[in-house]
Amino acid sequence: MHSPDVTAVFELPDEAATQRLGACLAPLLAGGRVVFLEGDLGAGKTTLVRALIRALGYAGPVKSPTYSLVEVYVISSLYLYHFDFYRFESPEEFLDAGFSEYFNEHALCLVEWPERAAGCVPSPDLRLRLHHAGLGRVLEAVADTPEGTQCIRGLKSAWTDGSYSAMPAPR
Repeated sequence: MHSPDVTAVFELPDEAATQRLGACLAPLLAGGRVVFLEGDLGAGKTTLVRALIRALGYAGPVKSPTYSLVEVYVISSLYLYHFDFYRFESPEEFLDAGFSEYFNEHALCLVEWPERAAGCVPSPDLRLRLHHAGLGRVLEAVADTPEGTQCIRGLKSAWTDGSYSAMPAPR
């Protein structure tokens, strides 16, 4: 078991910074990865995911899965599933919906409100915790696997060397 000791903290003063972080993260993720997005309502989870999906080259509408529970995106050969379990009354709803089959080596799964499916949803490679900080946000990234560690290292490098500033904010 990988020790979840690799972390990074990113200050996101505005929505554009959140979008840039999503764009920086996008090329670091691959099929077979599970990413938990944690934070209160309005913390910026969907904004981050929308920017990530746009940075991967998806041009269609990117909707919040709050009511549909999952939005599916096929980007080149990558299957990306964006889940939102906020409306779950119990973790068993994850199993009842048949979502376990979505988590496989060909899929990138981004999960909002994973605690609502605790014990049923697979463990993450990476946890992204968003918190309100004044008018902006703070994102804490925690790696739970070696693959998550690689993502954090790549994200820290892109963020600190300033390459994010050359990236346009996703639309």
